[in-house]
Amino acid sequence: MDFKLVLERLIAAFNEQGIRYALMGGFAMGLWGAGRTTVDIDFLIARDDMQKVDAIMGQLGYECKYRSENVSQYISPLKVFGEVDFLHAFREASLQMLQRAEEKEVFGSIKIKSLIPEDLIGLKLQAIKNNPERQQSEMEDIMFLVREYKNKMDWSLIEEYAKILKMEELYKEICKR
Repeated sequence: MDFKLVLERLIAAFNEQGIRYALMGGFAMGLWGAGRTTVDIDFLIARDDMQKVDAIMGQLGYECKYRSENVSQYISPLKVFGEVDFLHAFREASLQMLQRAEEKEVFGSIKIKSLIPEDLIGLKLQAIKNNPERQQSEMEDIMFLVREYKNKMDWSLIEEYAKILKMEELYKEICKR
């Protein structure tokens, strides 16, 4: 997958169409300093914008391989374009994540909105809740963000995610570390 090419095309189209988005997942972790390999690109997208996103993805030759109320997965038949996944934001918490997203620079010239560390941690807590087998790898990412940004983070936001997910004990463990 040519990440630079894909991001250039997607971000230009998102901006042109006024799509509310934020990068998340492994690529976003990389923007915040975590050396992480990834094979796809993951975005949080306002669900109300998904019709526009679907049109953009179709124009770029992607095929929608899976769609639910919460997620959409697009795969290109061309390896250079790879896979792009979208988490649909429609609940208040995820819509607020989009509002808090910060612009970062990637590949020296592409300005892209990325979720902030607190929101990445919230989604990683949700991933653990949904699939406890992912706890070890998700906790590695969480602890990286904590080590790098602990003095700059809004801990009340992370605590709120833990409460919503009923993961207060894991939050306490994160704070102890």
